[in-house]
Amino acid sequence: MISLGSLNVRTTILPHRWASPRFLAILLVLAALVCPVRVPAETEAPNRAIFRDIDHILAGLSEITGFKVRHGVPAEFIGKDQLRAYLERRIREEIKPADLRIEELTLKMFGLIPQEFDLRKATVDLISEQAAAFYDPAKRRLSIIEAPTSDLEQRAALVHELGHALADQEFRLEKYIKKGGDNDDGATARQAVMEGQATWLMWAYVNREGGGEAEVGPAALAAMDATADSTSSQYPALEGAPMYLRESLLFPYTKGLQFQDAIYRKLGKRAFAEVFRNPPSSTQQILHPDEYLARTEYPQPQPPPVPDEHTYRKLADGALGEFDEYLLLKQFTTEGEARRVSRGWRGGVFRLLESKKGKRPVLAFAALWDSEETAKAFQSDYEQVLRKKWRRFEPISNSGAEISGSGDSGRFLLRRDGTRVTAIEGLPEPAIH
Repeated sequence: MISLGSLNVRTTILPHRWASPRFLAILLVLAALVCPVRVPAETEAPNRAIFRDIDHILAGLSEITGFKVRHGVPAEFIGKDQLRAYLERRIREEIKPADLRIEELTLKMFGLIPQEFDLRKATVDLISEQAAAFYDPAKRRLSIIEAPTSDLEQRAALVHELGHALADQEFRLEKYIKKGGDNDDGATARQAVMEGQATWLMWAYVNREGGGEAEVGPAALAAMDATADSTSSQYPALEGAPMYLRESLLFPYTKGLQFQDAIYRKLGKRAFAEVFRNPPSSTQQILHPDEYLARTEYPQPQPPPVPDEHTYRKLADGALGEFDEYLLLKQFTTEGEARRVSRGWRGGVFRLLESKKGKRPVLAFAALWDSEETAKAFQSDYEQVLRKKWRRFEPISNSGAEISGSGDSGRFLLRRDGTRVTAIEGLPEPAIH
């Protein structure tokens, strides 16, 4: 949570890094357009008269962005129970139980959530707890959650969501989020564009209405970035969530805000449309805006072949972006090490398989790095990941470039070849030679 003057802002959960494309797309609709606002302990009742300002706010946002206001935006107050029922219904209607199982299994294989963790329940709990308002691009309707908040905080949520609504009129957000196909790291980057721009506009609009410039100052940028390590016992679902979820829910707001501001400083007003017309392709480009401006791209590697792969069925595959690698290393090493090594990311993919007999999961992934030195550091760090995420870690051979052994999931093989590092986990005992 952060505070800047009397304006308090808190973020909500975003879709998971390694979701299947369909699971990711649905959760983006459910969660990506939610604007969270801190609810103070003692505030006044919801002020429905705030909706009279919608046209005025839209006109102001149009002046800032250059986006045309093509139609009005209907708005309503809904209760927390209605929000939860809406989330439950959308997940039930749109997400297959098999997709949820695969998403949960992938995160557990990487060690990012506990084995007993219920991802579906946690997702609903976090969104329900954190949400203050949301814009539904399918219905093109804005909803504010009915809770005792101040007029200033309601207005902040309204401006944020109207930023989404205006962008939706210009670019159709549901299509935008799916623009990159099956690249889930790219989808996360596009989500950061949506949330980062709406957050930027929220601060800029408030500044302009107060007589200042329509921009975001350094204090606001620093304050938003400081939220990454803050939680509150007032929000039990947030405080009790795994580090992966806590960090992930902040990314599109904090890093998305910094990205939008950096592009605005370079391109001026045309930055608002540019990030939609030519979206960033990876979380690396969000974290390092100069990479986006230079249109730097890296080829995706292929995951390593799994022994006797014909005996398995593929459950999922996807991209491993720089932010993914950062979260993984931060959880099992240190933040400094995670930042240092993940900056050398040059591409990554994973594949999740399951044996046709016995349903034994196997995880295989490949990561490319900027140098052999960084690849060696990542291999060493990932060995620590294996040691810490399993109760049992029994290395059998270690030649430096290749480490094999057994762990909780079965046999593993961690290999480094130049700037490429690969790992296979969950193999049956005779599988590695």
